[in-house]
Amino acid sequence: MVNLAIIGCGVIAQYHLRALAKLTNARVAAVCDVRTEVAQKTAAEFHIPRWSSNAAELFADPSIDAVILALPANLRTLLALDAFRHGKHVLTEKPVAMNAAEVRRLIAAQGDRVGAVCSSRYRFFDSARTARDYLRTGALGALRTITVRGINPPGAPPVNPPPAWRLRRDLNGGGIFVNWGCYDLDYVFGLLDFRLTPRFALARTWQVGEPYRAYAAPGSDAETHVAAIVTFAEGCVLTYERAEFSTLPRDNHWQITGERGTLTLQMLKAKSANVVLTEPDPAGVRTRVLWEGDESVLQHEHEGVVADFVDAILGRRKPATSLQDALLFARVADAIYRSADTGRPVEFAPERKPKARARSRRQAVQPKSRAKRTSSRGSSR
Repeated sequence: MVNLAIIGCGVIAQYHLRALAKLTNARVAAVCDVRTEVAQKTAAEFHIPRWSSNAAELFADPSIDAVILALPANLRTLLALDAFRHGKHVLTEKPVAMNAAEVRRLIAAQGDRVGAVCSSRYRFFDSARTARDYLRTGALGALRTITVRGINPPGAPPVNPPPAWRLRRDLNGGGIFVNWGCYDLDYVFGLLDFRLTPRFALARTWQVGEPYRAYAAPGSDAETHVAAIVTFAEGCVLTYERAEFSTLPRDNHWQITGERGTLTLQMLKAKSANVVLTEPDPAGVRTRVLWEGDESVLQHEHEGVVADFVDAILGRRKPATSLQDALLFARVADAIYRSADTGRPVEFAPERKPKARARSRRQAVQPKSRAKRTSSRGSSR
């Protein structure tokens, strides 16, 4: 049994709490939020035995095995570092951090603890597993292009004030690209087992336009539209575009093309034809469906993340997206923003693996049975 604490009791924490309530090998031992009334309300609503407004006291508690950091990106790195120092496993919300430098600090600090990232959400569906298994056969041949285009109409103007952090570079590290690009690239990079080496990036970003000012909080300075090209040492090229609050028509597709075929994918829980292969044929090309089904009603994107995190802790294995995996996205994000800011292509420096700091023997132990200790506190569900 893994005892977890959730730090941050906002909207996304509710998804984590509902997902964890379905697990038999983990329980939520505490929730934490600097807003005392929110922490109390969350604990009462989900029958959590303990609440706190001080994350440090939970990190110092030896009965807590792991933490989920469900709060804005600008707050997470220092909390994650503190959690690692106290020997806790850490699952962090997305984007992984404010920049690649912060991710490197996390990797260096985690020791033998599990460090996982929620950007893996859309790889827990059967359609994604089918695509991954096919790609691992090498049947596509040498990779040529990775194409991602995610455009969604703005909808009606917001009734409530938009969250201040969402389009603030100082609070979130960026805008639409870190909010949704982390999912897009985790999806395609993860299907390829993160075995890509970026070489150059060229990008342009645009902030919210005048017709949609009401959709962004005052003071927003991050992008709502991004277009980029990234080349890789393996010989393939990523073409990427994401936009919200724009006049572009809806268009969502993810494709991976190789010398001998193209996979067309549906990351966002499509109702049919989720994985389609286009391949050579005596008449030119043929198209066939590798996986088809309705995944629109499933909740795997939230349940899969927490279940995988717990299983990684108990099984002493790598999570679906580790901090090292997420560093690839962070490096690409840094380069895209630098290129957009300067108007010039950006070359990636060779990446050196950070030296992980060894954990003490006390901190390296796995969760133990706590039947006697938790019986007096009651179940967290």
